[in-house]
Amino acid sequence: MEINKAKGMIEAILFAAGREVKIKELMLALEANSEEIISLVESMKTEYQEENRGLQIINVGEAYQLCTKKEYYEVIYSIFDKRNKPNLSQAALETLAIIAYNPRITRAEIESVRGVGSDATIYKLLEYHLIEETGKLDAPGKPGTYGVTPEFFRMFGFNSLEELPELPRYKVDENQQIVIDDVIEEKDKATKDNEEETQNEAPMPAREEESEENSN
Repeated sequence: MEINKAKGMIEAILFAAGREVKIKELMLALEANSEEIISLVESMKTEYQEENRGLQIINVGEAYQLCTKKEYYEVIYSIFDKRNKPNLSQAALETLAIIAYNPRITRAEIESVRGVGSDATIYKLLEYHLIEETGKLDAPGKPGTYGVTPEFFRMFGFNSLEELPELPRYKVDENQQIVIDDVIEEKDKATKDNEEETQNEAPMPAREEESEENSN
């Protein structure tokens, strides 16, 4: 298939879909393999950037989506109903971060980390489609678990959870959740080690004036 025609087909599919389109879907539509699709899309990304287009193609996991560039947000947003803009409070951002770093976390575990009830915050994040229910935990009561959505990746510019900023070293329990006590203990240990190093430092040598006075 001629390259420009293939690119046009991909662009039309992404535009018409209005959502992330899996690589497998593009493979079926163009009757091409994954390497060919990836090569075409990466070439399109470069062209969009070099031509200063208002659109861009982003990765959402193993899928692509056609969307506007971030720098044009304010211009575009001015013609839409501002009530649709997600207004994330500090509590919502904290909760979202906890869920992003702890896939399949329960409401009780979120509240344990934050130290406060989080029902309203979780409901708001669900309403904004930034998180979703991911199943049930194999524990008494079968509590529901949460994870982030493709909308989260689009909003914050990540392709996957692997691109999240690295956290300090920590341990995880049998449910693959962060053990907060270990993080605190590790921090306390580091502080204690620093204090011991300071105490074990050799004393500062006496100043020349003091040495001369003692010799007299």
